[in-house]
Amino acid sequence: MYGLTRASTTLIAAGVAGFLIWIATTINDHSTGGYWAVCGLIAGAGLVMALSQLLGGWTKWGVPRLSATVFLVAFIPVLIAAGWVVIAHQPGGNWASHHVLSWSSDIHIRGLVNDLANYVSVLAFGIGLVLGYSFDTTGPRQRATTVDRRQDVVTPADHRASDEPLAAEGTDAGPSTQPRTSRFGLRRRSKPVASEDRPVDETAPTQTTDHS
Repeated sequence: MYGLTRASTTLIAAGVAGFLIWIATTINDHSTGGYWAVCGLIAGAGLVMALSQLLGGWTKWGVPRLSATVFLVAFIPVLIAAGWVVIAHQPGGNWASHHVLSWSSDIHIRGLVNDLANYVSVLAFGIGLVLGYSFDTTGPRQRATTVDRRQDVVTPADHRASDEPLAAEGTDAGPSTQPRTSRFGLRRRSKPVASEDRPVDETAPTQTTDHS
């Protein structure tokens, strides 16, 4: 579906661009006004071709916007370079054309400017094309999803509450009466534990374990 949409948009734009160029051929370009009208129509054809890719989903839809970086870094230099030649070859030899040709001689590019005289229409088309490339889209809008972080928060009170049953079990169990075993498998002598009603008899014999 995406490829079909882009192909259809490109075909329609090519038809519109061709129609603008056909109109340009019907205008007398030997006057200053006619010259600039022809250049404007051809530049418009290039702009239509570039915008067809934007509208056809080349940048994955979204809201069109002007990219300041592309406009300043790419379009402005192209406009200066191509516009220099377009202005230099205006019919009638007006003051703008004379100044540009004089400056071209000063910086030693007069020969290059003269060689491009027959390609003014191509340069005009390129100006419109690069201008269209200066537009971009922000992409499709996405719905912002909110996450409730209150469910993931665990307060210190919850830890204390979960530890209370374990602490209570450890308290009710009392002191351990089982004899401890050393590293060599020998049981250590356990001392008698005093109770509330009977005092401890230190002279009483203690039990030992037979190691046989």
